[in-house]
Amino acid sequence: MPAPGANVTVTIEVGYCPFCRRTRNLRREERHLGGLVRTTIECESCHRVLSSTIGPPAPPPPAEPERQPEPERQPDQKRQPEPEPAPKRATRRRAPAATAKAPKTRAKAPTRKKSGA
Repeated sequence: MPAPGANVTVTIEVGYCPFCRRTRNLRREERHLGGLVRTTIECESCHRVLSSTIGPPAPPPPAEPERQPEPERQPDQKRQPEPEPAPKRATRRRAPAATAKAPKTRAKAPTRKKSGA
């Protein structure tokens, strides 16, 4: 099989194949067709196509901003002390109730007598 052309990007990634029901190597091909990209993902073990989409090309990953080195401190510069954290407030617990609760009793419902007429 000839090598893919310049307009094709092939990457291999590890992923789950629902047909093999295992973790397999998945092949991702991105074919650049003018302003669109056709992306196909297939399993390298069973050669089944898992996904095929056409859409605009993915935006390039954002460039990381360059980190500026911090200027070194001079030994004569004094570091300002950090403010001390406020002390934690003591939580109060309520004292147990001094009165004993009366046991709950349920009043009986009045019974009706059937009238025999």
